[in-house]
Amino acid sequence: MQKVGVDLAKNVFQLHEAAADGSVVFRKKLSRLQFCKFMASQSACVVAMEACGSSHYWVRQMARLGHEPRLIAPAYVKAFVKRQKNDVADAEAIVEAAQRPTMRFVEPKTKEQQSRAIVFRTREQFVNQRTELVNALRAQLYEFGYVAPQGIGHLPRLAEIVEDESADLPDLVRDICSALLDQIDQFSSRLAALKKTMDTLSKQAATSRRLQAMPGVGPIAALAIETFAPRDGGFQVRSRFRRLARAGPSAELERRQATIREGIEDGPARYSAVAHHRRPWLWFDGRLGGARPTVPSLPA
Repeated sequence: MQKVGVDLAKNVFQLHEAAADGSVVFRKKLSRLQFCKFMASQSACVVAMEACGSSHYWVRQMARLGHEPRLIAPAYVKAFVKRQKNDVADAEAIVEAAQRPTMRFVEPKTKEQQSRAIVFRTREQFVNQRTELVNALRAQLYEFGYVAPQGIGHLPRLAEIVEDESADLPDLVRDICSALLDQIDQFSSRLAALKKTMDTLSKQAATSRRLQAMPGVGPIAALAIETFAPRDGGFQVRSRFRRLARAGPSAELERRQATIREGIEDGPARYSAVAHHRRPWLWFDGRLGGARPTVPSLPA
């Protein structure tokens, strides 16, 4: 089956088709609309692309047209660039990488997975923006001698300073700080809404429900594993989480307790080999249940 390497972009795509023996069939530079029409007219082939922005969308589009899409990590493609990096060289390198029998491909994401990923990225963006506003508020109040510890938990203390009419703050600064507090409240309400959305999504997914049965795994962590971890057959991370989730919390707790018991020994504390090697004069006496440094007497 012939392979077509596509260097994705926003408007102009570079195509490179190679035969089974690696010989060049064609090189084309197409616009976005031309690319869709051209691939619709082609017979079924392997369409290789780099795993980048919009790549998962084009994977679904190529699958609808009857092609076999494959995604390759950009780090794996870089080794096959033969000359100066450009669109033509990248498209050829993508085909070269796709022809390797031991190449590892990125698993395409569904619309649901991408939607959940956007929720996580938006939440992270809101958290960063709120933190930036809180730091700005702390810095402005610090200019007038008011100090508060770091962290969102100490925000009420800053709000009390701004709302206190007896505080030595100019009216202009008080108005600016009040506007910052309003923006912080807006981000907090948006984060609370996203938290409810993530809890609902975590309850709907079967894998997320099983993962939450593990000690220390909450709705957000379980949904993150379900969204970003690859499926079985790729890496083994997600399959291990699934096995632990199916085993239940009791089995996981017993395993952790057994691991801890292996590291517990009765009797006096052992001396440190590293410390003993660095300081040969330092001896440890465990008769009192602890470590007591003693200096040996030197011969006369």
